Amino acid sequence: MTEPPAASTAPQPAPGRPAPQRTSPRVLAVHTITFQQARRLVPVALAVIAGTGLDNGRRTVIALVVGVTLVSLGSAALTWWRFSYAIGDGAIVVTRGLLSRSVRTVPLDRVRGVEVEAPVLHRVFGLVRVRIDAAAGAIGNKDEELVLDGLRPEDGDRLRSALLTRRVRPAAGVPAGDAATPATSPAEEPEELISRFDNRWLRYAPLVGGYLAVPLAAVGALFRVADELPARFVPDFNRPDALTGPVVAGAVVAALLVLVVGSVVGAAVVNWRFRLVRRGGSLIAVRGLVTRRHTELEIDRIRGCTVTEGLGMRLVGAARASALVTGLGDATRRGQLLPLGPRTEAWALSTRLVDDPGPLRPHPPAARRRRVVRGVAPGLVILAAGAVLTVTEGWWGLLPVGAVLAVLGVPLGLGRYAALGHAVGPRSLAVRAGWLVREHTLLERRAVVGWQVQQSLFQRRAGLATLLACVGAGSGGYAAVDLAADEVSGFARAASGTWAGTLCPAS
Repeated sequence: MTEPPAASTAPQPAPGRPAPQRTSPRVLAVHTITFQQARRLVPVALAVIAGTGLDNGRRTVIALVVGVTLVSLGSAALTWWRFSYAIGDGAIVVTRGLLSRSVRTVPLDRVRGVEVEAPVLHRVFGLVRVRIDAAAGAIGNKDEELVLDGLRPEDGDRLRSALLTRRVRPAAGVPAGDAATPATSPAEEPEELISRFDNRWLRYAPLVGGYLAVPLAAVGALFRVADELPARFVPDFNRPDALTGPVVAGAVVAALLVLVVGSVVGAAVVNWRFRLVRRGGSLIAVRGLVTRRHTELEIDRIRGCTVTEGLGMRLVGAARASALVTGLGDATRRGQLLPLGPRTEAWALSTRLVDDPGPLRPHPPAARRRRVVRGVAPGLVILAAGAVLTVTEGWWGLLPVGAVLAVLGVPLGLGRYAALGHAVGPRSLAVRAGWLVREHTLLERRAVVGWQVQQSLFQRRAGLATLLACVGAGSGGYAAVDLAADEVSGFARAASGTWAGTLCPAS
């Protein structure tokens, strides 16, 4: 049986308005299987179980499963029936709700990016989910995006093209708002391959904390399972010969293998067949094995780039590159230009989008002293506590620990100081900070919408200040940490113009 066109099931449009469309009815199966709308009833079901018990055994369980499934299906059907979307002249309109009706209208020129994703269950039913980043007045803690769940792949591609091409721009010689010409369709634009994930880069995965999270959780789950095994399957570690050298070494090697293999597999699944292409005025990133994602970013919205290097990644010359896009939700994931790769590749991508302002200027010696003191201080505190305990209790165990930490604090402070730097160029500026995770940020000068000077008591005594560049993209602000206080005004003026010349640290 063929599925009727989406428009035929939609409500009739009002005169002069575009025809509203509904998502595919097959999304009812997805939402029923995942209990998406019925999850809020889980506390009620638990309360019913606690009050009535499971005295009838299998029948009670079957009745609960059938009841929750029917409620999920009914709720999904009502949500689908009262959800529609339409693209009009310069705006997209999304309508939802039965008792509480909601109509949201977003101008197309406020669309910051479009992501088409296809989780496994969606692919089984031939559906995709479209996420539209729109800086158009999110309410409360809700992120600024529209989600259209349950479109057919061809409808998702058509919607993505419509959103990014039906935005209008002024024709040559005509003021904005008087006349407009449509942009060129993405299908007519040639694609330029910018970057492709090389499988050899997977060797960097064990050095990235994000890829180690899943295997670490798996190791913890294995330990919990081992605790629940019957005693006859668990070795008796109370015996003197139980924890021999080979046994301990084997356990350590097994744990390391799980972490390494798990991180590599996780990185491969997330970045499967990753490629970054340029099509017209957009950057398109495609990735994922289990959930296939298609993210499109408008180049004109990019205000900067960030190159991130963890401690382990720096040792092998690896890095990650991300774009800072105005109004982009979940920027950490969606703004990724290079999820993992060589440092040279990350810098090539970043400087292609944002001009390199030149070499970084080092921060004053007072910043170095401050970082060394902060690195050594914890060890000195422990050393002092150990000295007191040695005199009063005769317990000297903290003395060597404090001495080692104090000595290690010196290279730690020097490393944190070496990570600091700032630079200003004709069209961009740069700041860098971080030791465990070093973040080097390139910003276009037009991206800065304000400056903020922060000074602690100790910074004021050392003649230092932290200058924060406020940006409407990425994390919202990027700091030049422990800058010389008398350089704050000059740096801000060079990066933004005369309007920032009055900026000065608090006295």
